[in-house]
Amino acid sequence: MTTGSSSHVFADRIGRIEVSATMAVAAEAAKLRAQGASLVDFGAGEPHFPTPQHIKDAAIAAINANFTRYTAVPGIPDVRKAIVERHAADFGSNYEISEAIFTTGGKLALFNTVQILVDHGDEVILPVPYWVSFKDIIRYAGGKVVLLETQEAENFRITADAIEKAITPKTKAIILNSPSNPAGSVVSAEDLERIVRLAHERKIFLLLDECYAYLNYAGKPVSGGSYTWAKEHIVILGSLSKTYAMTGWRAGFALASKAITANLSKLQSQSTSNATSFVQKGAIAALTSSQQCVAEFRAEFIDLRDQMLARLAEIPGVTCTKPEGAFYVYPNISAFLGKGGIKTATELATRLLHEAHVVTVPGEAFGTAEHIRLSYPVTKQNIDEGTRRMKEFLARLA
Repeated sequence: MTTGSSSHVFADRIGRIEVSATMAVAAEAAKLRAQGASLVDFGAGEPHFPTPQHIKDAAIAAINANFTRYTAVPGIPDVRKAIVERHAADFGSNYEISEAIFTTGGKLALFNTVQILVDHGDEVILPVPYWVSFKDIIRYAGGKVVLLETQEAENFRITADAIEKAITPKTKAIILNSPSNPAGSVVSAEDLERIVRLAHERKIFLLLDECYAYLNYAGKPVSGGSYTWAKEHIVILGSLSKTYAMTGWRAGFALASKAITANLSKLQSQSTSNATSFVQKGAIAALTSSQQCVAEFRAEFIDLRDQMLARLAEIPGVTCTKPEGAFYVYPNISAFLGKGGIKTATELATRLLHEAHVVTVPGEAFGTAEHIRLSYPVTKQNIDEGTRRMKEFLARLA
C-alpha cells in the first residue's frame, strides 16, 4: 500500500464536503452520556413523540405478510398514489403517480435531485441561515453555492427581490426551505408565488424543501406545488419524518415533472434501489389515514415554542427571533462572544455541552457566526432545566 497524503488517495469530491455538524454534536453528546453525564438535549432535530400506532401496525402487518422483497425502484404504485393524493388534497398540486418517487428519507430526494440537475460550475442560490447539508450536497455535485444573506431584524425573511438580485446567467437552481431549519422562518405566500414565477420564466429549477410544511404556525401551510403552471421547473422535496414522527424510518419523496422523476429513478436504481418495502406500507398508512396526529403534534410544538421563547427571554444578553414554523429557535448569543475566553459560537456550544451539559448546535453550521440552534421537541421540564443551566453558565461568563 502506498503512503502519502490522503488527498492523493480519495476522490476530490469527498474533500469538498464536511461531516454534518449536527451528527458531530450528537456523537460528542453520546460520548458524555456514556460517561454518566445527565444531558439536556436541544441538539436533535426530531419530534419527541413516538410514531403513531396505526403507522407502526401497518409496517408490522406488512412484515408479517412477508412484504419484504424488492419493490419497483420509485416505490410501489400505492405509496406514490398516497403521496400525490395527500399533496393535492392539502396544497392543490396536480401530480401524476409517474411524477412521484419514494426515497430513503427526504435527504436522499434532495441529494439525488442536486446530482441530476447541478453540473460543475452551476450556481445554486442558498439563503442564509441554511440547513447544514444543503451547502455540502451542492458542492459534492460540483456546484457553486451562492449565499443569500437575510436580516435577523426581519426574522431572516427571504424575499423575491433578494433572490432576483442574486440570479446570474449561471444560476441553475434555487433552494428554499420553508418553514426553515434552523430559524423557523417562513416565505410568505406572495413572495413564494413571485419566486416561482421568476424561476419558471428564467428556466431555473426551484427546489422546495417542504420537510416542515405542516409545521407552519404563521397561517395555512403553502406549497410551491400549487402553482401547477410552473411544474417543469419545480421539485417538491418531502419527508414523513417530522410530520408523522418517523425520523428513523427514512421515508421521503420527490414530486416533479416526468423528466425529472425518470432521472431520479435512474440514479436511485444505481444507488439504493427501492426504499425499504414495509416502510412504504407504513407511509401509506400515514398519508391516507386520519391526519389528527399531525394537528396534535403541531399544537404541542407551538406550545413548546412559546415556552422556550419565554425562558430564553429571561436570560440577560440573549435575543431571539420568533420562529413561524419548524421546531427550532435560533437565539443570538453575540453578547457572550469575547467573554470567558469564548471567541466563537462553536466554542460557546462546546463549553455549554461540557460545563452545563446542554446540547446545542453552533450557528457556524448554518452559515452564521452569532447564533446557536436549540431544538425544542422535548418535555417542558427539559426546556425549563436546560434554559436554567444555560442562564447560570452564561451569567458566569458576564
